[in-house]
Amino acid sequence: MIMEIAIGEKYRMRRKHPCGSFDFVVYRVGADIGIECLGCKRRVMLERLKFESRVKTRLRAES
Repeated sequence: MIMEIAIGEKYRMRRKHPCGSFDFVVYRVGADIGIECLGCKRRVMLERLKFESRVKTRLRAES
């Protein structure tokens, strides 16, 4: 089943980024998913299946 992923959603990943942050925000959706680290603002592109397997949880939207 394909995950519903939208631009601007925040996700906590299973592995941490080298800067130490687990949290990322989606900036591009397609065959590849573009995510930006919330710690150091580095951008990373992942294949959709790799992204789906590495996601731990979707973070709540701040109100």
